Amino acid sequence: MKKITSICLLLLFVTSLKKLAAQCSKSCCESNAIYAFAGFAKEKKFRAGHDNPKPFTYVSEKGEMITFKTNDGGTAKAFAIMAVKPTKNNIIVIQEWWGLNDYIKKEAEKLQKDLGNVNVYAVDMYDGKIATNRDSAGKYMGEFKQDRGVAILSGLINYFGEGAKVGTIGWCFGGGWSLQASLLAGNKAVACVMYYGMPEESVGKLKNLNTDVLGIFAKEDKWVNPEVVDKFAKNMTAAGKKVSIKMFEADHAFANPSNPKFNKAYTEEAYQTSVKYFRERLK
Repeated sequence: MKKITSICLLLLFVTSLKKLAAQCSKSCCESNAIYAFAGFAKEKKFRAGHDNPKPFTYVSEKGEMITFKTNDGGTAKAFAIMAVKPTKNNIIVIQEWWGLNDYIKKEAEKLQKDLGNVNVYAVDMYDGKIATNRDSAGKYMGEFKQDRGVAILSGLINYFGEGAKVGTIGWCFGGGWSLQASLLAGNKAVACVMYYGMPEESVGKLKNLNTDVLGIFAKEDKWVNPEVVDKFAKNMTAAGKKVSIKMFEADHAFANPSNPKFNKAYTEEAYQTSVKYFRERLK
């Protein structure tokens, strides 16, 4: 009887350890903010707040799709625009909830052209899926697995090699992931721009951030609203990190040219602010 009891206690102990390990893994690798934002995909108001993108085809001057290994044993793709001269400077461009469409490719190539001394990679977070309407976009974002996102971004960061400097930028879905990518980049992270994406809420995680952040937000945004932004600023201060907040009198996704609520003047101002920010950190 004592032997059976001992075995049962041992099994209970091992089970408890496994549960604890799983909880630790989840807390270290998962972001409540990312899950919260993905949850918006189920809201009719959120989907209705994103008009279907206008059809657009972009013919690249020098960008090409590359394939790289991911940390989950698979592969992923990115649209890469390389600098003329070899450089350790890299920028990860992360799509909106629509996927890696031609609007994002154009924006990535424009950024590389204006900065010059960087390699720019527009990463395909949806593994080839591109939404042409808000219902499919909501489906893709709602189904997106965070562990796959971590594997993709970690794989791309590894692809850059030793000594790489990493900057990140993204919009909406990609705005939140821009911050997560900078966290994943560790000491390689030197710049992070996030457009109206859900910020990381954990002060503990933010303490591991190796870069300051440029946050571009919209006052009329009903989801990543001024209250969310204010909390993020306070959390960054509590973590001992710097954040520059640029708030526009605009609505969510104001910088997307396919959006009927697109604001050209604000978009240009935000873009020039981002370019200046990257130039100062990727010399």
